[in-house]
Amino acid sequence: MRLVHFADLHLGIRQYQRTNPNGLNQREADVAQAFTRAIDRTIALAPDLVLIAGDVFHTVRPTNQALLHAVRQFQRLVTALPEAPVVMVAGNHDAPRSSETVCILTLFAQLGIHVVHKGAERLSFPDRELSILAVPDVVGMVRPRLEPDPRARWNVLLLHGEVDGVIPMHAAPVDRATAGYTPAELAAGKWDYGALGHYHVYRQVVPGRPVYYSGSTEYTSPNIWGELREERDAKLPGKRIVEHNLATGKHTPHAIEAVRQVIDLPPVNARGLSPESVDAAIRATVERSRAKIDDAIVRLVVDEIPRHVARELDHAALRDYRKRALHFHLDARRPEPIRLTAISGAPGRRPSLAETLRDRLHARPLEADIDREALVALGLQYLREAEDVVAPAAVGEEEGP
Repeated sequence: MRLVHFADLHLGIRQYQRTNPNGLNQREADVAQAFTRAIDRTIALAPDLVLIAGDVFHTVRPTNQALLHAVRQFQRLVTALPEAPVVMVAGNHDAPRSSETVCILTLFAQLGIHVVHKGAERLSFPDRELSILAVPDVVGMVRPRLEPDPRARWNVLLLHGEVDGVIPMHAAPVDRATAGYTPAELAAGKWDYGALGHYHVYRQVVPGRPVYYSGSTEYTSPNIWGELREERDAKLPGKRIVEHNLATGKHTPHAIEAVRQVIDLPPVNARGLSPESVDAAIRATVERSRAKIDDAIVRLVVDEIPRHVARELDHAALRDYRKRALHFHLDARRPEPIRLTAISGAPGRRPSLAETLRDRLHARPLEADIDREALVALGLQYLREAEDVVAPAAVGEEEGP
């Protein structure tokens, strides 16, 4: 009994204000193409079971283009693998906040996909001696007991939610799931496999037990730079789908070919440098990077750059970088202000107004169909515009996390 597990497709996400020749947001097209590649690989593997652990769409009400693409790809999947059950749970991005709104995922039930979106359900497949406890991420859902079915030979947990201590601090407050679980809860059931969704980086959740986040199929989290750093630290080669054999325990992550490069260039420290020296450092960093910035999503952090130095940078060169890349983010960070604390007299760091605003917007509860990244960027834009009444900004980029 071999299964394939993937999650967090986020179809329909739009970013960076670039369109492709067909007039579609280029990033939306990238994410759709990554999904197509995940379906291609799944069909090639020909598993006995396919598990989709939520966040199929980026919003509760996806675009017609995203919906049409999803229908076509899932139709292709069920046609190519007619004997393999396909089971899908709703994630926090899929599940409506109002009980009067129908979950869009129910459309896929017409294709023969088992869709679980209202609350936890146990699905039984007697001909395969298989039981699946499917747990969506739904507001107000009665929390299920995470227990296997003792009558089944194979017990699988399919769940969308947060696991305590797994999601890093930089990601946890940004995109909160409704439901939270502990590693002990997931370990207690002794599942033959646990297929999780919500966290965008591939990771084993319970040491010694086959319970995994598959990660997302593309870079769609609000903080893709933190996501990229985690993958790099774990020596993970990009995005993947997961194959697992219930009988042998063989576990195989399969990399999905990247649609577009995401590049976090080495940071530049501008402390004590003139605008000309900072320009030279930026130019050298871009030119010596092994990964070319053309058509890529790129960030370059410039630390400790005063506002007056940022205003004098070579904006023609920056515009050229932005034309070459799909998105070039010059993350200019000002020197940290120093103050004396009233109690001890020791120097301390006072958060800037931008940092305070960003933290508040990251922590603020939002409806599932609101793009938090866009909200934070808009808030920081308004703040910059207010500051520019006194001193015009030079770089014109949002500050990074």
